[in-house]
Amino acid sequence: MQLWSLEGNTQKLDGGAMFGNAPKAMWARWIEPDAENRIPLSCRCLLARDLDGRNVLFETGIGAFFEPKLRERYGVVEDRHVLLESLAEAGLSHEDIDAVVLSHLHFDHAGGLLAPWTEGEPPRLLFPRATFLVGAGHWRRAQSPHPRDRASFIPELTGLLEASGRLELVEGAHSKTLGRSVRFHFSDGHTPGLMLAEVDGVVFCADLIPGRAWVHLPITMGYDRAPETLIDEKRAFLEDKLERGVRLFFTHDHACALARVTRDQRGRFGTADEQARLRGETAGGIAG
Repeated sequence: MQLWSLEGNTQKLDGGAMFGNAPKAMWARWIEPDAENRIPLSCRCLLARDLDGRNVLFETGIGAFFEPKLRERYGVVEDRHVLLESLAEAGLSHEDIDAVVLSHLHFDHAGGLLAPWTEGEPPRLLFPRATFLVGAGHWRRAQSPHPRDRASFIPELTGLLEASGRLELVEGAHSKTLGRSVRFHFSDGHTPGLMLAEVDGVVFCADLIPGRAWVHLPITMGYDRAPETLIDEKRAFLEDKLERGVRLFFTHDHACALARVTRDQRGRFGTADEQARLRGETAGGIAG
């Protein structure tokens, strides 16, 4: 099996929203904002090639489904579907993907499921052969969103996924489609039923830990549903990954795809052995 980090469309979002109650004097040292107070964010995906004979894509990023006005509002930089280009660099197309694992259905993680926006055309699913894996708890949230995060969902997406006949709702640590090759963890602090996938010593952190700066326990996002819950979940998650030597894969860190968890004498978590990208590495190739 080979692991690839695939870049999707990038965003520029308000740094204050991304760092919750942390003051700008602190977070601006970690990620420099632009003149509009926005910070650069990746929407990075993880590809596992030949995972028990399957090509498995973990998330799809934000994609290019927004009409131009909304693309500008949400700070999407590129007007083309960058993930499709990244797949081509790995020697694949969206038609070659056997399974897509979605941590949750917020548009910056699931929008890449859709074809690029075309005026007058309805939304259309890509990945015609793939099984779509979504946590059962989060699926319930997506079907009836709370006003706090209703705008984060794509209204048509749940119907398209159901109509595909290729949707699997995951209830526990393993799925029918992927068996024991992928282990799932669940979190409720960012959104109910967030599903975190672990494969071959690497865990996709999704919005539990969007990037290196958020490894520090008190740092949460303004978008998080329950920051105190998230901090408790993050502590348990990081302790487990540190003990077992599981590496962290970041979707939103603009400069780092993978890192090892560390903990100093004060008990503060951090990262080491940071890698900007993965290009077909095996587990042995990324072990440190």
